Amino acid sequence: MNAELPGKGPNAARTALRTAAIMLLFTLVFTAVMAYTYHATRPAIEASREQEQMRLVDEVLPPGSYDNALLEDYVVVGSRPPPGVDKGARIWRARRAGEPVALVIEALAPDGYAGRIALLVALGADGRVSGVRVTAHRETPGLGDYIDPRKDRDKHSPWIAQFAGRSDEPASWLPTKDGGTLAYRSGATISARAVGQAVGRAAGWARAQGRQLYDAPAGSRLP
Repeated sequence: MNAELPGKGPNAARTALRTAAIMLLFTLVFTAVMAYTYHATRPAIEASREQEQMRLVDEVLPPGSYDNALLEDYVVVGSRPPPGVDKGARIWRARRAGEPVALVIEALAPDGYAGRIALLVALGADGRVSGVRVTAHRETPGLGDYIDPRKDRDKHSPWIAQFAGRSDEPASWLPTKDGGTLAYRSGATISARAVGQAVGRAAGWARAQGRQLYDAPAGSRLP
């Protein structure tokens, strides 16, 4: 008599097919749930992201100074970014009654003590910086992180506030020990130097573009 070997024959095949069908069904259900969750939560995530963007914009640009939908009025930096700005960065345009008020630039300092420092720089139509904020960094806690006003212990006169109102040449946007005009905290010169140079370069480039950055179609990509 021939006996079926364990794990062989029709029963084993049916079991394998049943297991495969269950796994496929589980995968489809899981994918559907994830897709539904993503689409259901996407509006809330987008709203939260926009609120955070506007919170930072309001810190560098007086809310009452413009009347356009600022987050919808932007251009994207192209494949040849200028110093102080990263490829793909956004530049928002603030306007009042259709006239230019300010640019809000996503700037970048690539040479912080602990790596890249992301910045938001507001540059008025008169060429003066109205405000700067650090949006992401990894500088040393308690030493170089004073560049972020949320971490700066001096709440009355935070270090980042010294950029407001400046319109001088990028060469002067260095700590005083390097021959520039920026104040700095002892032991953390690199952080101050990186931010100062990035802000100076981004502002200098935007200033040199004149009205071109305002006149480009909304949502367009710069060369």
